[in-house]
Amino acid sequence: MAVREKDFSGHDGSGGTAVAPSFDPARTPTGESAGAEGAGSLEAQLARAARQAWPHLPVADADAAVEAGMLAAVTEEPAHAQHTPSGGAVDGGAAQVVAAEVGAAAAAIQRQGLPPTATTPVDWSGFGTVIPVVAGSPGAGASVLAALLADVLQLGNLRVLLVDPADPPRSGLATAARSDGPWLVSPHPQVHIRFSWRAQALLARLETSLSVVAPGMVPPPKFWRPPLPLDATVVDLGHDPWRVTAHPLAGAGTWLRRGTPQPRPVLVVRPSRPSLLHAEQVLARLDRWVSSAAVSAPVQLVVMGAKRWPRGVAGAAGRRVNTLLSDAVFVPHDRDLAASGITAAVTPARLREAVTPMLRRWGVLPGTARKGPRASTRGHS
Repeated sequence: MAVREKDFSGHDGSGGTAVAPSFDPARTPTGESAGAEGAGSLEAQLARAARQAWPHLPVADADAAVEAGMLAAVTEEPAHAQHTPSGGAVDGGAAQVVAAEVGAAAAAIQRQGLPPTATTPVDWSGFGTVIPVVAGSPGAGASVLAALLADVLQLGNLRVLLVDPADPPRSGLATAARSDGPWLVSPHPQVHIRFSWRAQALLARLETSLSVVAPGMVPPPKFWRPPLPLDATVVDLGHDPWRVTAHPLAGAGTWLRRGTPQPRPVLVVRPSRPSLLHAEQVLARLDRWVSSAAVSAPVQLVVMGAKRWPRGVAGAAGRRVNTLLSDAVFVPHDRDLAASGITAAVTPARLREAVTPMLRRWGVLPGTARKGPRASTRGHS
């Protein structure tokens, strides 16, 4: 049965303290240089703690663990425990404990999803058509577009998964469901995927009790796949495109991996010269990965908040963005949506109408709603 717009309110789915070391330059007798040395020494300790669980922890994950430890040192958070989740002892202080926790979580999760080689194709068949939505610039509107695509597809009576791998405080889809569902998948004791309903689209969001999400803490795609048939999977990659496009072989970037069927990444920009300049650099970071057959290049440019290019803006496009200009899709500005962000309510019809032809052109959305009975997903949560 087709989803009615009034259904978009969603379903409720119920059915002894160690002190961190100080490195404040103002407290050191020799001023700035001593403070810098103190910070560097602490960072080295945190990096060692992060790699206790796995000596080969990738640099990006170790850096994130150091960031978490530095944050704990500054805020003087108490140690959560005297041992890391992997069982290794931590030598002193809340900062080392936190760094070790982040490193252990990243190691445990990433080692479950590392591909054999960079060019090993991914079997995406269980996800239907995968549509990663990549932000070309900060605040481009990737989360809004991801919700639009999911709404269009489910209103077309398709079975849709909407994936949100963002750090929870940075999520653009935090209120996309009426309430959080009770169904959890836990690749690690401190990292979870929570499934909720956005009408009859399934929304999967990252949750963690840790203060910093390392790239390797984002579960590989296999953990996001529900035990339900899917026609399409829309992935919101707008929260950190700079990191994602620098290393798309682990973490959230794995949704760009080549495979069968081939993902259809979408690049989202604002109708401004700075946004196009940012987007060119995002594509430049992806170039080597695309040329090595590791990831799929964006196949579509979507411009959020405009009906056409403002005068003089399109001319700012670099050579990479320029190849996507001819069939760019424009999504008009909506004042209410801009003020509220994505909520459990259905996205505005005129915005959905702007992206519908693109989905039909790809063959993802039939020309007319699919006929015949469809298994209801209302009872799942």
